[in-house]
Amino acid sequence: TPKIKTRSERFDRALYLELAKHPKCVAIGECGLDYYRLPPGADVAEVKKTQEEAVRQQFDLADEVGKPVVIHCRDGSTSLTTGAHTDQQRIIQEYLSAGKLKRRGVIHCFTGTLEEAEAYMKLGFLLSFTGVITFPSASSLQLVVKALPLDFMMVETDAPYLTPVPYRGKRNEPGYVRFVAEKIAQLKGVSFDEISAKTTQNADRLFQLSLPK
Repeated sequence: TPKIKTRSERFDRALYLELAKHPKCVAIGECGLDYYRLPPGADVAEVKKTQEEAVRQQFDLADEVGKPVVIHCRDGSTSLTTGAHTDQQRIIQEYLSAGKLKRRGVIHCFTGTLEEAEAYMKLGFLLSFTGVITFPSASSLQLVVKALPLDFMMVETDAPYLTPVPYRGKRNEPGYVRFVAEKIAQLKGVSFDEISAKTTQNADRLFQLSLPK
């Protein structure tokens, strides 16, 4: 097994290509634009440029090996650091227009607006939700969940972070994903079993997992 460098931000294409070809690799990610935490005193334009270059390298890799992408995209809180989703969608559209990323992907830990969610769906991407939707402060995101069709939804933990209620504040665990599914069921007025079956089916379709029916 090749050793992954953990301290360098350089994209080692040969290394990741070898990993990506492994049959247990079902997607390329997380990749994407994150404007939320930028280095103190950094040139914002330069950081955005560097991130976009990295995203393109990762998208090229995903396209070469024919696998979907798992995208992490997050806006910052200032006028200079917003627009991550707009920039991300622009890059995705460019690749799709060129006939690339045929297997599309998923926007992991989605916390954006309904408009942004709908734009991703039009591009053929799924949206995955975490314990954030169980937080009392997440009313706007809960409205997004209520509005989205189940065909485009997945659930996740993002462990060890974003632990859902009723365990918020503790270390997250994979088993807690149940509470995310239960919250979606509550918001959409359907059974937990329906959410469980549909989100599993969506993950199976995206990642080609061949899960038991």
